[in-house]
Amino acid sequence: LLEEGWTEKQLELEIDLDAVDYCGNKDLLAHVWQNILSNAIKFSPAHGIIHILLRRENGSLITSITDNGIGMSPEFLERIFVPFERVNNSTTQKIEGTGLGMSIVKNLIDRMGGRIQVESTEGEGSRFRVEIPMRAAVRDRRKLEILAGNTVLIAESREKEARQIEEFLREEAVTPVRVKSGRSAVTWLTQAQTENRMPCAMLLGQELEDMPALDLASHVRQSAGQRFPLLLVSEEDWAQIEYRARRAGINGFVPCPLFRSKLLETLADMIIRNKGDMEEQEERIEEYSGRHVLLVEDNELNLEIAMEMLSLTGVQVETAENGARAVEIFENSPENHFDLILMDVQMPVMNGYEAVKRIRRLPRKDAESIWIVAMTANAFVEDIRASREAGMNEHLSKPIDVKRLKDILYRQLSTTF
Repeated sequence: LLEEGWTEKQLELEIDLDAVDYCGNKDLLAHVWQNILSNAIKFSPAHGIIHILLRRENGSLITSITDNGIGMSPEFLERIFVPFERVNNSTTQKIEGTGLGMSIVKNLIDRMGGRIQVESTEGEGSRFRVEIPMRAAVRDRRKLEILAGNTVLIAESREKEARQIEEFLREEAVTPVRVKSGRSAVTWLTQAQTENRMPCAMLLGQELEDMPALDLASHVRQSAGQRFPLLLVSEEDWAQIEYRARRAGINGFVPCPLFRSKLLETLADMIIRNKGDMEEQEERIEEYSGRHVLLVEDNELNLEIAMEMLSLTGVQVETAENGARAVEIFENSPENHFDLILMDVQMPVMNGYEAVKRIRRLPRKDAESIWIVAMTANAFVEDIRASREAGMNEHLSKPIDVKRLKDILYRQLSTTF
């Protein structure tokens, strides 16, 4: 595509890649494609369009290359694979013939046990269809078995890309749930968390209707916890965005054009890793005696529930009924006395946002470093953004999920031993 004719004619290239996860002789394939594309470029008019379709079909690799060039007559089509044949009409007097190119293509395809078909209409263009039998790429089927029966949330506004991901997942008995915006993703996850039906992972596409993908990743990491698997599926250069993606909470990356095996194996690896981490956490003795948590909650029932959960871990809890009282307790405590603050957002006298801002401004080192978790029944994008802007580190939805609370305690309390 970098040859001189491509840039001179300012041709447009359309590529449609399907699930092509096959093994084969890539050098021979590249030679076939190069020769066909070379002719498509040669016989296309300025600003012409070349469309490439690549897909699997009945155990074969199908390549279709279509142009809207000058086309060929029925008589010439019969001799196209004969060396040094050339289209003989006035339109092509300044255009070279096919030379050895198409003869070589036919020979290579025959060697691979495939076949080539050509359709063309003078003045409208040509279509070359190559079918090559190929053996399927070897995959660890046992690894992929972990996917069956799970639900995966897909956040992608582009229809074609979303459909492709959904098809790949359904082939492994995975239920895909697709949303188009970041707001919808956070809302769906919040409800799923409340109803104890969280998906096994989330796939972030390249485009959303209301925000960049990495912004959504940050919101999801806040609301769904540190262990929830997040996979980015994008055309971007991973080396260029990896640092920002990791900071936003992305666990893995799959490049586009999308290949079925790469997507499923990366997803399976993330789920297996997350499952192992959770099992390891459940086997640990959760005992945090000597650790201090400040619980800020104005609702008596919510306070009682949270106290009951915390009491099972041995952590020492102090409570505050509003934000003003929380600031007072923290300010009057010895430095580094509290290891964690669980802060309700909606409270009388002073809300959680204001309380956190005041705590962060206190002239003491632990005011900057103390981990503060927002607690609220609202876990929409705006709520998560507001809590982060106020200085909170994480988001815990109500009603409180025991596993999420245990995860927070382990990450923030066990590491301080």
